[in-house]
Formats: sequence, C-alpha cells, structure tokens
Amino acid sequence: MEKFLVQIISANAETIISPPFVFIPLVKSMLRTDFQVAAQNCWKGKGGAFTGEISAEMLANLHVPWVILGHSERRQLCGETDAIVAEKTAYALDNGLKVCLCVGETLEERERNETGAVVARQTAAVASKICCWANVVIAYEPIWAIGTGKVATPQQAQEVHYNLRKWLDCYVSPHVAMNMRIIYGGSVTAANCKEIGANPDVDGFLVGGASLKEDFIAILNARNYQH
Repeated sequence: MEKFLVQIISANAETIISPPFVFIPLVKSMLRTDFQVAAQNCWKGKGGAFTGEISAEMLANLHVPWVILGHSERRQLCGETDAIVAEKTAYALDNGLKVCLCVGETLEERERNETGAVVARQTAAVASKICCWANVVIAYEPIWAIGTGKVATPQQAQEVHYNLRKWLDCYVSPHVAMNMRIIYGGSVTAANCKEIGANPDVDGFLVGGASLKEDFIAILNARNYQH
C-alpha cells in the first residue's frame, strides 16, 4: 500500500509519496516537482549478502530523499526491535536520507496506560544513536488505530504529541523539541483531519488507506489549522 506523508508547514503542505520499492522510479518520473518520494524501509548497514533488502546507498543513488522507518507493521510483522530501528535510522541519516520515524503503542499497551512509556522508549533508542535531528520527522501512529477505522480523539493525539515533545525537550534539547515535526498516523480521513490537525503539537499526517481515495485531496487541502 502506498503511504503519503503530509507535513503542514504554515499554509503549505509538503507532500511525500511512499510507494512500494518496485514502483519508486515510475512514481518519481510522474510526480509534480513539488512532490517528493520516500521508501517504505531500508537496511541498517552497508553491503553484504542481505538478499531482498534495500540499502540506504541504493536509495541515495536513486535520489530518493526520504525513508519511513519503524512502521508498526515492520515492528510487529517483521520483528524489528527498537534497537534495529535505531540502527536503521542512524545509518540512513549518515547516508544523507531524511527519516520519518514511526512510534506508537498497541491497544493492550494503551489499556495498561503505557502509551507514554512505549513512545518514550522507542524514541530514546534512536536518541542513543544519533546526534542531529534536523532530518527526522516523528510519526505517532497508535497501532490500534491503523487500518481499523478507529482513530485517536483529537485530545488523545494532542496528549501524546505534547508528551513526546516534552520528552525531547528534557532528554534531547529544547531546540530539537521546538523544531521537531510530529505527525499523526492512524485512520486519518477527510472527516477528522481538520480537528486533529488543529492541535498545537500535531504538525501533519501519515496517511494510509485514505491516500488511495479521492478524500486524500481534502486532506491535502485541509489548511485551516490553528497553530
């Protein structure tokens, strides 16, 4: 499935399209110049016999500027640990890629009131491996809201984004916290994007299923955010 990363910057929407690997060259050739491309994953190191993996160097050679790392499906279905995601993030950044780092909790973790601890743990793993956050965007994607039709309330989204920004302020730096773009992903639709996006700590969206529908146009044009 394609993923669309929409980052709200003032009144403009920076749009990044993330198709499957095999379609990246085709998509790049057809995109408007103001759209960018992201890969959905990449390997954590250089070279070697890693059949089926795509390296950061390959993406750089194809002039793919972005990569999505730590997506919940990679963590859950492919067994990627916090440590692996952190290694991938550091290596991608070292090779000139920009990273959309995904964090988020399962339904069971939310019901145990562990959301803050889980998101902090996932972010801390990356913080232990990188020094510069200028090319990182963090996507909070509650796993229980991905593809389920469920969505975090605007208040829930704001609470997690606020606490994540506060964590960055305390454990990374106030500058990083202030400048970090934290986006929301989890059953984002044309019907809920304005209300969620109006929160002061929600800087955009990681859009899944809705990116394949006409509704995505409404999400792109939903610019009346009160930041």
